[in-house]
Amino acid sequence: MARKATAPKATTQSNVPQFTQEQDLEAFREMLLIRRFEEKAGQLYGMGLIGGFCHLYIGQEAVVTGITMASEKGSDAQITGYRDHGHMLVMGLDPKGVMAELTGRQGGLSKGKGGSMHMFSNEHRFYGGNGIVGAQASLGTGLAFASKYKGDGSVSITYFGDGAANQGQVYESFNMAKLWNLPVVYIIENNKYAMGTSIERAAATTDFSKRGASFDIPGEQVDGMDVRMVYDAAQRAIEHARSGKGPYILEMLTYRYRGHSMSDPAKYRSKEEVTKYRQERDPIEQVRARLLEAGVVTEDDLKAIETDIRAIVTEAADFATNDPEPDASELWTDIIIEA
Repeated sequence: MARKATAPKATTQSNVPQFTQEQDLEAFREMLLIRRFEEKAGQLYGMGLIGGFCHLYIGQEAVVTGITMASEKGSDAQITGYRDHGHMLVMGLDPKGVMAELTGRQGGLSKGKGGSMHMFSNEHRFYGGNGIVGAQASLGTGLAFASKYKGDGSVSITYFGDGAANQGQVYESFNMAKLWNLPVVYIIENNKYAMGTSIERAAATTDFSKRGASFDIPGEQVDGMDVRMVYDAAQRAIEHARSGKGPYILEMLTYRYRGHSMSDPAKYRSKEEVTKYRQERDPIEQVRARLLEAGVVTEDDLKAIETDIRAIVTEAADFATNDPEPDASELWTDIIIEA
């Protein structure tokens, strides 16, 4: 049954950290790239060019953008679930390779064999794209263990959703991470509905930032629709982990505009609720309004950025629809068989 619109109120201006002009422009560009890429992916899925599952990140762009801006690119590891396209784009992976993986082409990041849910880049320290709900919590904890073992000073940034937060392996991971004071930041992307059930109906406690309390892991709730708030909280959390104080939990209060996946009509919420978030809390429009209000840029400047982003996405889509499919011999590559 659809629920009434309950978009959270924006944080008062006095409590919001301010961005420089360069930071706002960077955030605007990165979030817009994710938005336009995901919209194009949705179109290609509708045309039958993307098979299997496809989970879009539209509405949640501020989370991964703000966190990645606060991290050390190329050093800190990131790992997430199957809603992963935006994470790869912000980390600097080639949009053509991401889109080609969605369409199952040989130029994809996993040679066209992984699809939407299974992409990674060792070069960029992005470890998936994991299809098993909650699996990335354990794997991300392992990445943090490796960092501490090697003493490389990196942090594991581990994303999972409000639905995955109820998985048992998450709490086993919390226990080990705190026991060994591992450098990991757990990002709970709370988009309120998991796979299709509101958190009020699925979770006994809905403040996910406190889920680590019994393990003595600090946590905080963050306005995940404001990239400045995300960035500010991520800086604190990452520094906490990097300085040897152990794990930290950030609950990002965010919202997805589309269903759980492309096959989900999202009838469990009202159209009014979605519209309210789009009109009042959209992360990209917040940055656009700030830039224009400050007189930093003009409408024409933003249109130029939009044109550039659309060209990048169009190029990625063209590549992903014209690149050959992997050769049949690829069925036998990258497979480890133990006797």
